[in-house]
Amino acid sequence: MILKNKLPGHLMAAIAGALFTLAFSPYNHWPVLLLASGCIFFVTQKEALRPTLIRGALFGIGLFGAGTSWVYVSIHEFGSAPVPLALLLTLLFVLLLTSVFIIPMFLSYIKLRDRYNVKASWQRALLFAAVWVLFEWFRTWFLTGFPWLLQGYALLDTPFQSWAPVAGVYGLSLLLITTACLLTSVIIERFRLYAGQVLALVVTAVAWAASFPLGHITWTTKTGSLSFSAIQGNIPQSLKWEPGYLEDTIRTYFGLTEKEWGQDLVIWPENALPIFYSNVRSVMQQLDRQANDSGSTFITGIPMDDNSTGEPRYYNSIVASGVGDGRYYKQKLVPFGEYVPLESILRGLIDFFDLPMSAFSKGTSSQALLEVPEATIAPYICYEVVYPDFAAFQARDSGLLITISNDTWFGRSIGPLQHYQIARMRSLETGRYMIRATNDGKTALIDDKGKTVKSIERFKEGILRGDAPVMKGTTPFMRFGSYPVLLFSLLMIVLTVHRSRRTR
Repeated sequence: MILKNKLPGHLMAAIAGALFTLAFSPYNHWPVLLLASGCIFFVTQKEALRPTLIRGALFGIGLFGAGTSWVYVSIHEFGSAPVPLALLLTLLFVLLLTSVFIIPMFLSYIKLRDRYNVKASWQRALLFAAVWVLFEWFRTWFLTGFPWLLQGYALLDTPFQSWAPVAGVYGLSLLLITTACLLTSVIIERFRLYAGQVLALVVTAVAWAASFPLGHITWTTKTGSLSFSAIQGNIPQSLKWEPGYLEDTIRTYFGLTEKEWGQDLVIWPENALPIFYSNVRSVMQQLDRQANDSGSTFITGIPMDDNSTGEPRYYNSIVASGVGDGRYYKQKLVPFGEYVPLESILRGLIDFFDLPMSAFSKGTSSQALLEVPEATIAPYICYEVVYPDFAAFQARDSGLLITISNDTWFGRSIGPLQHYQIARMRSLETGRYMIRATNDGKTALIDDKGKTVKSIERFKEGILRGDAPVMKGTTPFMRFGSYPVLLFSLLMIVLTVHRSRRTR
C-alpha cells in the first residue's frame, strides 16, 4: 500500500480536486495542475477498487465544488432560493457531475489497470492520462455535456498554447496530464528509470519543446477588416426581466448606440431586448432602418417566438439586419437556464425551476451563418463557445466569430471569467478574431492567438469600438477536430495494455 492509513489519501484527493481551480481564470497558476494531477494519480495508482472510487469521488467534489461554486449565485441571488436550499442544490449539482463524469472515469481506469494487470507505475501513468482525456471529451457531450475545467484551458497565455490550433484543448490536456503522471511515476520508482519510461518522457519533452517552433506558424491570414461597436448595457439582472423596466432597457441601448451607426457592425448582447421579437417588431424595424440608412449591420440577441409549424416554439436567437442578414437559433441549451429537465415534475417547485426564458427549443444544426458585406460570421450564443468541436465546425466557412452572452446570472463570481477564458481558446483553435458582446462584461475583441486586444471593464455600461480582421484559412484543429487526440489516447491505452500483457 502507498498509504496504510486511508484518511490522508482521501484528504489529498479532495485537496487535489480543489486545487484545480487555481489553474484557471482568474488565478491562472497553471503549474498547479502538474501537482494536483500527479497527486490524484499517486493516491490511486495502487489502490483497490473501493478506496480508489472513494478518492475519485472526493476529487470530483473538490474539483466541481471549488471550480463551479458560481452556480450558487444564480440559484440563490437570481433563483430566489433561500441559503440552505441554494447550498443543497449546489451540492446536488456537484454530486451529479461527480457521479456522472468523475467516478466512471476512475472506474474505467481501475478496470483496465486490473483486467490487464498493468503493474509498472509508468505504464499506469500513460493509462491514467489517456483515460482522463477520453473522459474530458465524454464530458463534452454526455447528457448535453459540461465541458468546463478542462486542463488545456490553463495553458492559455503560455508558449505551450501553440498546440491548440493543431490539437485543440484536449491536446493541451493530454500534454499536461501525461507529463504530471509520468513525473509522478519517476518519484514512485525512486528515480529508477526503465526503457519504456525514458522513451515516454522523451516524447513528452519533445512535445513541450515543439510548442516554440509551432508558435511561429501562422495558420490563417487576414483578408480585410470590419469596424464594429459592441454595446455593454450593464442592465441589472434583478431588473432585466421586469416588464416595467423594458422602456429603460430600450432607452439605455438606443442611447449608447446613437453615435455608433456607420460602423460596419453594431452589436448588442444576448437577449439585449428581454422580450419576444413579435412584441417589439416596431422597435426592430426602426433599428433595421437606422442600420440600412447608415450602411451598418445590426446584430442583437433577442428571444424569438416561431409559430410556423403550428405549435409555438421559442428560441434564444441572434438576428442580423440592416445591410447584413441572418437569423441563428441557439443549438446548445443550458439546463434549467433555457430548458428544464423533467419539466413536468420540477416546473413550479421553486423559482429556480421557473426562471425567465427557461422554455427554449433547440435550433437545428443546418442553420446558415450570418452574412455581412465582405464577410461571413459564425455566431455563438453564450454557453455554445464551451464546445470545442462544435465551435470549430461552425467556424469553418467564416472569417470572423461573434459570441453574445449574459453572464450577469453569476454576479461577481469566478464563473464569467472562466467563461471568457474558454471563449479565448476558441479563437486560438480556429485562428479567428472574436467579438464578444455581453451585458455586464467581459465585452472584448480577441485576436487569432487568443489574446485580448481590447475590452470594457466589467459591471459598467460602455461601448467597445475597434476593427476586427476578417481571416481566411483553416487550422489543423478546424479540419480534423479532436479525433486525432482521441485516437492517440486510445492508442496509448492499447499499447500500454499490449506491453503489459507481454511482460506478465
